Order: sequence, then structure tokens, then C-alpha cells
Amino acid sequence: MGIKGALGFRRFQKRLKRGEFFPAFHFISVTDDCNLNCQGCWVTGKKKNDRLSIEQLDKIITETKAQGSYFFGILGGEPLLYKSLFEIFEKHSDCYFQLFTNGTLLTPEVAEKIRQCANVSPLISFEGDENVADIRRGGNNVYELTQQAINNATDAGLVTGVAMSVCKSNLDLALSSGFIQSLIDRGVHYLWYYIYRPVGENATVELSLSEEEIELLRKHIVEARSKYKIAIIDAYWDEKGNGLCPAASGLSHHINASGYIEPCPVIQFATDRIGDKPLAEIYNTSVFLDELKKEIPPKTSGCIIMEDPQWLVDFVERHNAKDTSGRGNEKARLRAMNKVCSHGSGVPIPEKNWAYKFAKKRAFFGFGAYG
Repeated sequence: MGIKGALGFRRFQKRLKRGEFFPAFHFISVTDDCNLNCQGCWVTGKKKNDRLSIEQLDKIITETKAQGSYFFGILGGEPLLYKSLFEIFEKHSDCYFQLFTNGTLLTPEVAEKIRQCANVSPLISFEGDENVADIRRGGNNVYELTQQAINNATDAGLVTGVAMSVCKSNLDLALSSGFIQSLIDRGVHYLWYYIYRPVGENATVELSLSEEEIELLRKHIVEARSKYKIAIIDAYWDEKGNGLCPAASGLSHHINASGYIEPCPVIQFATDRIGDKPLAEIYNTSVFLDELKKEIPPKTSGCIIMEDPQWLVDFVERHNAKDTSGRGNEKARLRAMNKVCSHGSGVPIPEKNWAYKFAKKRAFFGFGAYG
């Protein structure tokens, strides 16, 4: 993960200098199927769930490896519902996979299968305490199931992460020293904070953080990195505390379960689809993706879908991009959406910990500080 990831990022930088483009790594949603119905989830409300075939997934990974990138984020829906998942992990043993899971299906047996693969890190979503989790996730006993999933993963000796989409209903928990210490005590290796983004059928915009709350979270992240014996990951700020957009920078892109190549999971528009051309050709000829990288940075270093959703609709209409949400109403939803603050809002708070500062400036490979 570390060596190949760093080398993959270096190759990404060299490609840019040559005037070529291929992202440092991919997010891949293998299936739309899920056993929960979360607030702010981009796959809810689809008219028809889709999933990548094992041949499509294998081809994506093979073509990405040919560009020197070996790190993949595996998403859903719930990826543990994808039947061929472990076949892919085993076939591509030279790659490292970060498995984004709600944890409800991460049994001791599944954890053991992951351990045997030896190239997968489960990243378990933790969205709130007993009073919040079921509401946020649209399920029953989600808090208890998530706690058990963490235990199953750490008991199996896995490199285990916990992720929290920080919003108004779980901000206090996110900032709680007791919460972080409980993860450390149970052997969790890293905690990934990312900001709630109002998308999907149940966008629940009112959960979005205010500018003051975002600054509070950012300050907490910076201080926690020097205080706790756990890696603290974020997806949104550089070493100086300035916001960054991985899609606008080209560090990562998302391939959804229908095979469409999206800038990121929450921008559900595309002009390109896998199988039409080789991935390398798509990335070097896609006007939509190229113009997006050029036009977003002058507008914001934050999340364009939060800060200016109406501009995004104008942009996708100008490029005749397809609505890839599966709901058929994404442009109308964004037209009607109120603007909210994102990680580009607020005063920059620089990193204090030298290791994270170095990792973000020199050695990070794709998305945040894996230092």
C-alpha cells in the first residue's frame, strides 16, 4: 500500500508534466445494492440498481495497473453484497484495496476471508451513537452491528479503519475524546473524517455543517494528529489548511456501478463510460473531465456541489453530460438546492504535526495523508 501508492502518485505527477492524464487512483462502486437507506447517500432512489460485471471490474483494475496505479477504493451500495468481490481481491493480489463498508455484513467469517486476502483494509462507516445511527443509516440496530464489525475486523488482525461523515447530528461524537480513545483501545488503526455532503434521494441538506462547525472540525483534526495514537485521515485539506477537491485536481475519479466515469461519487454526471474506449484514451480525450478540472478551482477549493450546485447544472448542460444518478432528476434537484458551506469555507488551519505536513506535501498518494 505504502510503496506502490507513493510510486503511483509519482507516476501521476510525471504524466501531468508530460501533458498526459490518468488519475492516481480510482474509487469504484461495484454495486448499487445495499441493505441500508442512509441520509445523503448517492445510490438511494435509483429506478433500477446496477452492478459491474466481474469482467468489467477486472478490466478497470488491469488497465489502471498498466498506468502504475495499484490502490483502489471499493464502494457500493454495500460492496460486501457483490458476489465476486473476493475473487477480484485474490486475482489482483499485487493491489491494495480499501473496502468502504457499513459493517453490518462484516461477520467473523468475512473478516477471516479478508485476512487471508492480505491486501484489503476495511473502512467501516460509523455515523453516530445509539440515538443517531439508525436515523442516519435508515436501519435497525446499526450502532450495535457497527460496533461488532469493528471488533470482528480488529480481532482478525486487519488494518482497520473507521470513517465518519461528519454532520450536525454526529458532530459532538466526532469531536469526543472518548470516541477516539475507544477506537484506539479496540485496535483501530485509522480514523477518517469527511464532511457530510447532501446528495441522493434523501439529501437532508439541513444536516450540513456551518462554516463555524467546519472550522471546529478542522481544528480538532489538526490537534488530534498530535494527541492520539491513531492515524487521523482527512480528504479535504492540504498541509497549509487550504481546501482541495480531488476530482478537480485529477487525483481521483469515480466509476459507478453502471460503468460511467464520474468526477467523484457525488457529482453524478458523465460523458464517458468504460468499454467505449480504453481508460487511458478516455481520460486523455474527455472534454467534460478536462474542463471540470479547469473551471472548478477558480470558483472554489471546496465542494462545488455544495457551494454552487446551480453552476454545476449549467456546466453539465453545456457539455450535454448524462445524469448518471439513476433517478433521472439530479439536475432539477441541484437547481432547487440551497447552497451550503463546504471545506472550502472558513479560515485555513495549517497542519502542526510534521509527519502529516510532510505526507500531504510530498508523499501522499491520491486522497489525504496516508502518512
